[in-house]
Amino acid sequence: MCSAAVSRRALICGVSGQDGAYLAQILLAKGYEVWGTSRDAQKTALQGLKSLGILEQVRILSMSPADFRSVLQVISTVQPQEIYNLAGQSSVGLSFGQPRETVESIVIGTLNLLEAIRSVDPAIRFFNAGSSECFGDIAGGLAADENTPFRPRSPYAVAKAAATWQVAVHRESYALFACTGILFNHESPLRPERFVTRKIVTAAYRIAHGSKEKLTLGNINIHRDWGWAPDYVVAMWKMLNRDTPEDFVIATAQTQSLQGFVETVFDEAGLDWQEHVITDPSMLRPSDPIVSRGNPGKARALLEWQPIVYGQEVPRKMYYEESIVNQTDVGQQHV
Repeated sequence: MCSAAVSRRALICGVSGQDGAYLAQILLAKGYEVWGTSRDAQKTALQGLKSLGILEQVRILSMSPADFRSVLQVISTVQPQEIYNLAGQSSVGLSFGQPRETVESIVIGTLNLLEAIRSVDPAIRFFNAGSSECFGDIAGGLAADENTPFRPRSPYAVAKAAATWQVAVHRESYALFACTGILFNHESPLRPERFVTRKIVTAAYRIAHGSKEKLTLGNINIHRDWGWAPDYVVAMWKMLNRDTPEDFVIATAQTQSLQGFVETVFDEAGLDWQEHVITDPSMLRPSDPIVSRGNPGKARALLEWQPIVYGQEVPRKMYYEESIVNQTDVGQQHV
């Protein structure tokens, strides 16, 4: 595995998200010059970069992934050696209400990046963020690996599957260094509250500090392979800094139910979750995989990557980080 040179330049498409912020952090630590894109650089909050204290170190440009001219202009301007595609609509639930926008932002966005690389510099290395949602329900709850067939069950999953296949086509047809990380669920304090894990954590914290609200959830019997976002961005970098481009499943190989996640978080808050959580059938998605588990054996063997935070440590760490952030905010208000 080769090492990154100090002069290396990376472009992170979708730098305003959870993964984009953590990836920017590790690339800066490795000596990269880091550029990032968002749809509107002037209006995007970039709260993740601010929270990590690295906003001033990342150069931000506006880019619409679905507009080829916009993509071509940014890549021509930056001239990166590495591009990380983390952009696109990222909510499974929202994809049912906005299927067209979801498909365009993910599929067309990925295709435009690949075609722009061919036009500007075919030597650019390209990472695409794939998703475990592509697998859908796996028979017998087995762990999915790189050879497991895709059976997407949402517009989001369909789009991610198509983008993964498109990356493979460009890699095989044009000899691009292009690969997809098939990422299982990974969390952090930088998750927006529209994601269920952060919704659980913030609600538990508020209730523990006096709120009388009830936390309303949909199906709490689903099982997910939850990892820690800062671990997963390391795998992204490792994938682009090896001799050959290949797709990898990035996961922890462990699952827990959403109910178990809730129990752990509320236990950390000193609460009985059953007194504060209600389920609402109207929040159920039209289709949702019941069990999702990944087999990261290939990543462990070829990337020498393995998760550091997994299992119940994920909800515990999320609640701990939430407490730290809130205590810091209160302290600043009293300065």
